Amino acid sequence: MEDHVAMKPDQHTALYAVVGNPVRHSLSPAMHNAAFSATGINAVYLAFEPPDMGAFIQAVQTLGIKGISVTMPFKTTVIPHLSHLDPLAERVGAVNTVINEGGRVTGCNTDGPGAVKALEETTDLAGRRIILVGAGGAARAVGLALKDRGAALSIVNRSRHRGEGLARLLGCEFIPPDKIETAGGDILIQTTPAGMAPHEDVCPVPPEALKPGMAVMDLVYRPVETRLLQMARQRGCATVSGIRMLIHQGAEQFRLWTGLEPPVSIMERAVKEALRRPHDNL
Repeated sequence: MEDHVAMKPDQHTALYAVVGNPVRHSLSPAMHNAAFSATGINAVYLAFEPPDMGAFIQAVQTLGIKGISVTMPFKTTVIPHLSHLDPLAERVGAVNTVINEGGRVTGCNTDGPGAVKALEETTDLAGRRIILVGAGGAARAVGLALKDRGAALSIVNRSRHRGEGLARLLGCEFIPPDKIETAGGDILIQTTPAGMAPHEDVCPVPPEALKPGMAVMDLVYRPVETRLLQMARQRGCATVSGIRMLIHQGAEQFRLWTGLEPPVSIMERAVKEALRRPHDNL
């Protein structure tokens, strides 16, 4: 594969950023800077941890920052400071992508489409019954994207109130956690932070719920293979790492910002190289 040398910033360099807290160890700068370099775009992508999203969005407009990726804890708090939401972000109630067009800042959400593309690399979604574990913003984004594909969904969540609320939104059933072993899904998607480093031994799904032939996806990507994915692989399931979603949601961000087809294989290589580098914390 051809190597691409990053351009030196100059007075014409466009600025993009990821904003969150903490965000110092985000993989997004490596991924997007590699994409800009590969496509010959004179741009740089940095990471920021602002104390206040309102002031940061003003800076985006004042400084002409072309686009930002938004991560926790700002995916909902950014919304009042935006000029507009696209239809999907409005339905999800969360934003992970902002486009700045001459000071008009539009919020979008690429999490759901990214998860769908990651799943479709491994399994066909048509006619499949999908168990969605969790009822937070990620579950909402992924669930709405899957609903738009006509998927049959079930929600499993520790909090019955939140789980039933998401089930009503998606028009599907709620399953209590103690019934997940008999839920009978073809695909299971884990959307909570459970199992994220430094709590790698945590698994929110009992092994009995993992049936041979199922496809199991975990949105957690550090570690790359979570305890859930280890168990699923051992029990004969196809597995999908959260890294795949990270790459595909980032590719969709690149497409929204630039109008160009994203260099997905180069973005993937950059993410894998970044994962091999040592880090102090997550």
